[in-house]
Amino acid sequence: MASIFTRIIKGEISCYKIAEDENFIAFLDINPLKKGHTLVVPKKEVDYIFDNSDEILSKILVFAKRVAKAIEKNVTCKRIGIVVIGLEVPHTHIHLIPMDKESDLSFSNPRVKLTAEEFSELATNISASVVL
Repeated sequence: MASIFTRIIKGEISCYKIAEDENFIAFLDINPLKKGHTLVVPKKEVDYIFDNSDEILSKILVFAKRVAKAIEKNVTCKRIGIVVIGLEVPHTHIHLIPMDKESDLSFSNPRVKLTAEEFSELATNISASVVL
């Protein structure tokens, strides 16, 4: 069975897309730790990040960097943190999370609630700032 991310990539499930190229897609996490929390996902479904090819591993970081820079232009924060957990969805993904302190990256923190309109506006603004 295809992961939820594969279904998003195929357009079967909608998302708040930030950026996309031939290898990756970035979209807002719908259950964010912080406003601007974004997922970067390879289009090829591979469960464990270190089972990806060296080429994909290097390219995902470059893609994530471009997305992170766009998030920084649209969300007030000190930095964009990067987290790879990989247990909740069996498809490689990187969390890009705006942060002001290390504890902002804790997945035990309460989640931020945004309206559909807020998600849509944020995605549009960040997307407009991405340079691929």
